[in-house]
Amino acid sequence: MVGIGSDHAAFEFKEAIRAWLTDSGYEVRDFGTCGPARVDYCDYGFRVAEAVARGECERGLVFCGTGVGISISANKVPGIRCVVCSEPYSAKLSREHNDTNMLALGARVVGIELAKMIVKIWLTTAFEGGRHGDRVKKISRYEETRDAAVSRIQG
Repeated sequence: MVGIGSDHAAFEFKEAIRAWLTDSGYEVRDFGTCGPARVDYCDYGFRVAEAVARGECERGLVFCGTGVGISISANKVPGIRCVVCSEPYSAKLSREHNDTNMLALGARVVGIELAKMIVKIWLTTAFEGGRHGDRVKKISRYEETRDAAVSRIQG
């Protein structure tokens, strides 16, 4: 299942990607927003990222005006590796080398047809593992160790 979410700036963009994914045979869980009224991108980045981190969704797609704010928000959730992309090459390598589990796109940056190409490549590219797996594990260990240290300090 693919989780999907956006802020108001990317609402129509999200709807177009959601419809295209569904037509392409993907099971999609839409976390909102559900209209063009102004909302905070971080709320939707957190919602999708939490679902991915809990294993409710295999991967997540998030959209805002540039993709930057919502990707920063998603990356605050432990276990999330969200990449913001505006071209297919980085999307492909983010999967092969970094095992990204979320993709962010900017509705004001990327046209819908290019977005479909980026999403398709990202969804169909496998993680290579090997030396890349060792690096991803190192990132995960740091995240776990850092979170434990912060918890002890906050006590």
